[in-house]
Amino acid sequence: MINGWTDTLLAGIQTLNQILTAGIAITAFSLFLYALSFNLRDRVARSFAIILLCVVIVFTAEALQDKSLATQTLDLLLRLQWFGIVFLPAAYLHLSDALLVTAGRPSRGRRRFAVRGMYIVSVFFLALLAFGYLLGPLVPDGKPAPHLLRTIWTEVFTLFYVAAMVWAGVNFARAYSLMLTRSGRRRMLYLMAGATAPALGSYPYLLFGYGLAAEHPYLFWSVATMINVLVGALVIVMAYAVAFFGVSWPDRVIKSRLVKWIMRGPVTASAALALMTVVRRGGEFFGSPYNAFVPFIVVATILSLEHAITFAAPLWERWLFFGSDRGELKVLQNFEERLLTQGDLQQFLEAVLAAVRDHLQSPSAFIAALDDETLSPLIVAGNRAMLDQEGLTEVLEKVPDDPRREFQWGNFWVLPLHQRRRADMDQDELPSLLGLLGVARPEKQVLEREQRDALWLLADRAALALEDRQLQQRVFRSLADLQPQVELIQRMRAAGRYDTRANLLAEPLPEEEDLANWVKDALTHYWGGPKLTNNPMIKLQVVRDLAEKDDGNSANALRSLLRKAVDQVKPGGDRKFTTEWILYNILEMKFIEGRKVRDVASRLAMSEADLYRKQRVAVEAVAKAILEMEVNLKDQ
Repeated sequence: MINGWTDTLLAGIQTLNQILTAGIAITAFSLFLYALSFNLRDRVARSFAIILLCVVIVFTAEALQDKSLATQTLDLLLRLQWFGIVFLPAAYLHLSDALLVTAGRPSRGRRRFAVRGMYIVSVFFLALLAFGYLLGPLVPDGKPAPHLLRTIWTEVFTLFYVAAMVWAGVNFARAYSLMLTRSGRRRMLYLMAGATAPALGSYPYLLFGYGLAAEHPYLFWSVATMINVLVGALVIVMAYAVAFFGVSWPDRVIKSRLVKWIMRGPVTASAALALMTVVRRGGEFFGSPYNAFVPFIVVATILSLEHAITFAAPLWERWLFFGSDRGELKVLQNFEERLLTQGDLQQFLEAVLAAVRDHLQSPSAFIAALDDETLSPLIVAGNRAMLDQEGLTEVLEKVPDDPRREFQWGNFWVLPLHQRRRADMDQDELPSLLGLLGVARPEKQVLEREQRDALWLLADRAALALEDRQLQQRVFRSLADLQPQVELIQRMRAAGRYDTRANLLAEPLPEEEDLANWVKDALTHYWGGPKLTNNPMIKLQVVRDLAEKDDGNSANALRSLLRKAVDQVKPGGDRKFTTEWILYNILEMKFIEGRKVRDVASRLAMSEADLYRKQRVAVEAVAKAILEMEVNLKDQ
């Protein structure tokens, strides 16, 4: 009886451990996709993605193992686990090197070669694994679980594993000491704590084959279960710390996006998998191998959690991430939800015109908006031929001073649409004109008092929509003007999270429009001149790097960069004078070869005006290529 309960307890611990293993694999894979989706261009995120991939391989192979599997399949899964374990040391050193570079301590070559050397050593151990030297044959009845026999090379790898982890830990500590901001130190601590997760996760597999694990199975599986719980939490902590690298979003946006990703992915999938496993194992315990509740439980769990996350997300976002800025961000959220887009405005005004035509039985109606003293129809309903759009602007001269007085214009009754009177306006001051509402009057029809009142009520609704339209256009223009500065500040904030020397000293990226003008000037003096030697592009990092290779000659470096960018515009194959080669031929003939405009236009069979238009497009293509090279260099 006691042995039966003991076996049941051990089976329960093993089942829980299997659920946790699958949950870690799901979480690591989800976070791996997150890294690929949002900040893969950052070196810290790239090295972290390699670690996550190793974790995915190790824990997925472990989760797939089952007593019912064939011996060959089990042997393959166990060796696949070690495929992930073998590359963990190199990935850890890679991450620690990336952290030092980000913290302002770039490699002088030694660390870079060390990281590459570690990957080469990992490939060597992988070759040993493939040829059966790293691990021996399978022990299918091994205790505490089936495992591969250890060899002398296993012990060598264990020493290599421990040494690499210690080396990476020293680099982590050095990166932490370089942090000068409180938030940087805090996140580096999170990263250092989370970095222990993969190392801990590989601990049970390194113990397989030792007598201690075989003699104390309860202790082994209990420790393995606790480690898996810790690994799952620490992987998320590590992903949280890495999520701030390489992105210029505000912290609240990063936190909110990561939490949503985790809740909708790993939490939902792991919960569904756990309940499915419990229900299936419960059915097997009671003698029913097939349990009809399994698909029902999976579907119900996914739908319930997705609904709860969607419903609760605005609440926990507001209380957890908005902080003291809660009021401002709530206003922005409400503005986004209640924004009157062009489509919304058109739909509302169409409803107004439909009501106007229906009330007066009119064949046609229109609403025109006044923008920069130009009157243009926004909505025309009914017979469009009745509206003389060319003479519409002339009707402004007939608008009366009385804002509540309609007038006739041809076959239309026209109602001026004015802004609402504000409290700070004088009594004699006339509100600004927003536009006009016109309705075609049926022949010999006279406006009755009730019809006039209803018509003006509808006109007030249209004026309210046009006033909101003007206000939102001003907001959008302000946001458009503010966006470049905000992006620059966010980029500097992102750089300064972990390297306080980089946030204000780094040169901001130029605007594409400015860069196109600089490119045109430099190409004009391609073979020498002040527009080349004094060009602002000399300050670009890509030009400075090229100058270092050319004895500090900035003019030659800029000329080399222009040549490289022009070549990127060049189509593949031999040079031709066809349509797809027009941009490259303009750049080559006009700027590189220095031909006259008339000769180039004649050779390309186009007018000079068309040549100038195509030249502008070609210069913009060169500027875009240079900007991409600069961005890629800064992201390395």
